[in-house]
Amino acid sequence: MRTRSSIINISAGLANQLIITLLSFISRTVFIHILGVEYLGVNGLFTNILAMLSLAEAGIGSSIIYSLYKPVAENDRTRIQSLMNLYRKAYLVIASVVFLLGVSVMPFLSFFVKDAQVDHIHLIFLIFLLNTCLPYLFQHKSSFLNVNQKSYIITMVFSVSSIVSMGLKIAVLSWTKNFIYYLVVECAVTLISSVFLYYVVDRMYPYLKEKVTRKLDPETRNSIIRNIKAIVLQNAGAYLIFGTDNIIISSFVSVAAVGLYSNYNMLIEICRTFINQIFNNLYHSIGNLVAKETKDKIYSVYKVYWLINFWLYSFFAIFLYVILEPFIRLWIGSTYLMSNVVLIVLMVTFYERGMRNSITTMKTTAGIFHEDRYVPLVQAVINLGFSIWLVQEIGIAGVFLGTLISAMAVPFWTTPYFVYRKVFNRQLRSYFATYSVYVGIGVATCLLTTWICGWLSASTWPMLLVRACAAALIPNLVYILLFRKREEFRYLLGIITRLLSTMAKRIKPHLANAR
Repeated sequence: MRTRSSIINISAGLANQLIITLLSFISRTVFIHILGVEYLGVNGLFTNILAMLSLAEAGIGSSIIYSLYKPVAENDRTRIQSLMNLYRKAYLVIASVVFLLGVSVMPFLSFFVKDAQVDHIHLIFLIFLLNTCLPYLFQHKSSFLNVNQKSYIITMVFSVSSIVSMGLKIAVLSWTKNFIYYLVVECAVTLISSVFLYYVVDRMYPYLKEKVTRKLDPETRNSIIRNIKAIVLQNAGAYLIFGTDNIIISSFVSVAAVGLYSNYNMLIEICRTFINQIFNNLYHSIGNLVAKETKDKIYSVYKVYWLINFWLYSFFAIFLYVILEPFIRLWIGSTYLMSNVVLIVLMVTFYERGMRNSITTMKTTAGIFHEDRYVPLVQAVINLGFSIWLVQEIGIAGVFLGTLISAMAVPFWTTPYFVYRKVFNRQLRSYFATYSVYVGIGVATCLLTTWICGWLSASTWPMLLVRACAAALIPNLVYILLFRKREEFRYLLGIITRLLSTMAKRIKPHLANAR
């Protein structure tokens, strides 16, 4: 059941992402040609600032979701109602706090926006702020679908809303050439889709509308508060690590430089989002697994999960390294390129962060929040120190190098330490031995792919397509050759074979009737 739910969710997520990716390119192309790189920079900068304000959320959602796994697995409705009531009240407070913090930041916007000629900057920020705060009022209901492993419903709703939103935004931008109307459309569609999901959940789970008759027991309440305190520190650290790049670039280089980086970042995030469509949907299945199964079973599933993790992140890192620069050159021109050093640092950072995805999932689904609560703050201090120093020494590459150094200094070691000790009860050296093997295979495959693709020109779209096919084919062939005898690979192959067999059985009667 867990595997079936995961496959349905992943399939819906990937189909959705294909549509969103295509529309994103059309939207970004229209945006750049009509508004230019400075508005692009403002877009990225305000997103970073509001991510900082969203720290008021402080992991409350993650903590309560973790508390919901067990009651949902046991169908304990009274307990679910109590937790959901707490969840609703918490997000009401969060929305109010984020809005007030946002309003208080508005007088200081000129400090962050360097060398930019953008009108109505405060009104633009206010719309960004509303688009961030309003969905919080409905967040608790859509999260309940995730806990029940029905993420595909959220995916379908957001697929439709994204298509409508991007279509309307492209039309509005082409017609009015006005960034404010563009943002208003985005805000309105986000709000409507959030309200729609809220009512969908009420219809699916009518007991959630019933009056809550029992308060949470002290043990659960204390556990949530303890986890929230830990996640507050972790989220603050995570923001200072991943959410400050645009602010540092804008403050030390320029808003236009943020615009250049945002194109690279968009392509990297598209790949990350594709991968996340798989891992986000597996996340809640892993949570269900950790709540029910033995340590040996959890560890055996984790090894499969880690192999998928390595395969996808190393493949996309190699693919992006080979394709990204020629793609940008053909898409919007050479003036939007950054140096090759920046690209290398971005790819290594993408790979390193991605490789921690599986072990971090085990940590959070096992409820390990309190033990490593100071780790992100230590990493954040290292990141900010190195990023601010290096951006002044070597430019934009220094910002991303600071992030990589801080990751290698702290969570690279601490996250597996806590998971292997508390969840698997196994020796940590096996983790780093496997990690070293994966790095060696990834680097060798990257060198081979780059060498072969170097013989293929990418000066036109058809020639770039040929190079992209080679960059997609070579790493996957190498991995199949190397991993074909591994237990984890055969396990995955078994799932895919059973899935195809089930699909064939369902399709066969329809084909017979059609004849």
